Amino acid sequence: MASYFLKRLLGLLPTLLIVAVLVFLFVHMLPGDPARLAAGPDADQQTVELVRKDLGLDKPLPEQFASFFTRMLQGDFGTSLRSKRAVSTEIAERFLPTLWLTLASMVWSVVFGMAIGIVSAVFRNEWPDRFGMTLAVSGISFPAFALGMLLMEIFSVQLGWLPTVGADSWRHYILPSITLGAGVAAVMARFTRASFVEVIQEDFVRTARAKGLEERVVIFKHCLRNALIPVVTMMGLQFGFLLGGSIVVETVFNWPGLGRLLVDAVTMRDYPVIQTLVLLFSLEFILINLIVDLLYGYINPTIRYR
Repeated sequence: MASYFLKRLLGLLPTLLIVAVLVFLFVHMLPGDPARLAAGPDADQQTVELVRKDLGLDKPLPEQFASFFTRMLQGDFGTSLRSKRAVSTEIAERFLPTLWLTLASMVWSVVFGMAIGIVSAVFRNEWPDRFGMTLAVSGISFPAFALGMLLMEIFSVQLGWLPTVGADSWRHYILPSITLGAGVAAVMARFTRASFVEVIQEDFVRTARAKGLEERVVIFKHCLRNALIPVVTMMGLQFGFLLGGSIVVETVFNWPGLGRLLVDAVTMRDYPVIQTLVLLFSLEFILINLIVDLLYGYINPTIRYR
């Protein structure tokens, strides 16, 4: 297990290098002139050129990439073109709100999604199954921004129960976490149902029932662990999507997180912030996939890593 973990960590380096090159090229292909945006709409051409030189955008692209990559290896991700602050400081201030929102969304979506999936599998083709899968399809089909605005209209505007913007207290997390986790709960329910239906039909489950074990023991002791591997895989991927893909929800609720920071950076063509955020999201996905692979061995001890 340890050697497998070390090999996977070493495999991060070429992947991140490829991502860094692609992100750098993609960012510099975006339309718009960051020097013009930084100088202001009323600045003359001479001022724009001075700003471009100050930002280092007058150098050839290979030289800009070499400078960016060298600083990145030293832990220096540059300075934001928009705020003139260190990129690491900008991201550090926005990381925790996004992380806590993601964790809150993931916890409730996993609990409710797995519960709906298990009930649907146990009562397959009966009304609980149809009702649960109807909810799942609705959760997948309904856009996040529309759900967020609907929840804000009902619980904030009409009822006045919950705040709409900010991240100051636990009440601020309720509506954004429901909006962000609705799609994950729906996917979790469908994955859990499909995995449980397959496991329930196995011979060892029929043997357990033939021994006279209670149905809840059969479900939670014999079926749950064997059905978890595909579910855990999906959980890891969905957690990565939530952590890096909460842009729409953070924009709707004006959430002070990484998604909102990325939107502002793209608007202002803030190259250092965009590049660092995309690299961070890529690293998160890679690490989450590694953790999921390691969890396989814990869930199913018959899996060995070589």
